[in-house]
Amino acid sequence: MNNGSKKQEMFSKMEERKSEVKIVRKIVAIVAISIVLLLGVIGLFGYNYVKSALKPVDPDATKTIAVEVPIGSGLSSISTLLEKEGIIKDARVFKYYAKFKNESQFQAGKYDLTQAMTFDEIIESLKTGKVYRKPVFTMTIPEGLTLEQIGNIVEKKTPYTQKEFMDLVTSDEFVQKMKAKYPELVTDAVLADNIRYDLEGYLFPATYSYFEEKPSLESIVDEMVGAMDKLVKSYSDVLAEKKISVHQLLTFASLLEEEATAQTDRETIASVFYNRIYQGMPLQTDPTVLYALGSHKDRVMYKDLEVDNVYNTYKNKGLPPGPIAGAGKSSIEATLNPSKTDYLYFLADKQGVNHFSKTYDEHLQKVEKYLRKAE
Repeated sequence: MNNGSKKQEMFSKMEERKSEVKIVRKIVAIVAISIVLLLGVIGLFGYNYVKSALKPVDPDATKTIAVEVPIGSGLSSISTLLEKEGIIKDARVFKYYAKFKNESQFQAGKYDLTQAMTFDEIIESLKTGKVYRKPVFTMTIPEGLTLEQIGNIVEKKTPYTQKEFMDLVTSDEFVQKMKAKYPELVTDAVLADNIRYDLEGYLFPATYSYFEEKPSLESIVDEMVGAMDKLVKSYSDVLAEKKISVHQLLTFASLLEEEATAQTDRETIASVFYNRIYQGMPLQTDPTVLYALGSHKDRVMYKDLEVDNVYNTYKNKGLPPGPIAGAGKSSIEATLNPSKTDYLYFLADKQGVNHFSKTYDEHLQKVEKYLRKAE
């Protein structure tokens, strides 16, 4: 082979090598781009997955799910339990989120959680031992309000009108539902012909939290009745011992609630009412007159005391037919645990301080001293 042929062959091989290098580079570039794209897809998928896992399973969920965290449970086992019960989407995401937040000291216990809870709400619940969830809105029902007054608050705080509220709480169908659901609380006593509103005094005064923008009106009222049922049940043994019915309890407690002032002694006022009942004296409490009149006045006039109505305790002995307002826990407890006194009269002065008397003459002296001279 001559020198020219050798050179030609060498150049040919060099060209082949260059071509092979180009092909290899292309392959490497394609593989590299594919890997980058694959990592990007995986990263995007992972990002979206984690982002989704960080959100509540169902933001609109209202049904509670009972979850029991055993004693000695660690973060890993709790995360797995929450995923198993459907409270969270992914145990690992919750676990690493809690670690990132430096949260791991959780309490054992039973929790009623929902799929609408955020990770922070779940963590706060597990830390405190109480179910924590940020409400959409809250509604406070103070002690001593009638159903009509509660309806006014419902109208201000919810999408429902006072009329819709009153239509519901006075409907026979709803009252029967409450009787069936809370038989120890709502008894046949509420169905007496002379009772103005069957469920008057049966809605517990408290602050209620709502986790949806428009809860049903029935669920709102149901929760209030349920809260009263829960409280009254805690006194079932005392009621049985004292032979007091739930209706009598709520009726008596409502009188205390309406007579109460900021500085009043409910137990002593309760003793006055009991003493008057035992001696066959009318209770003569002004709030029952106002309830009988169906109006709210700063001062009861003498002519008002003559109103012919079953709720008027100036004209009728004993308790009125039913509660005249919603009583709080303090008034209910005072009804069950009155002071032991011989008092038959009391009055509140201009500062809201109560003055008690054993005789009518003593009472008149205090009226002159604390009310008339103060005018």
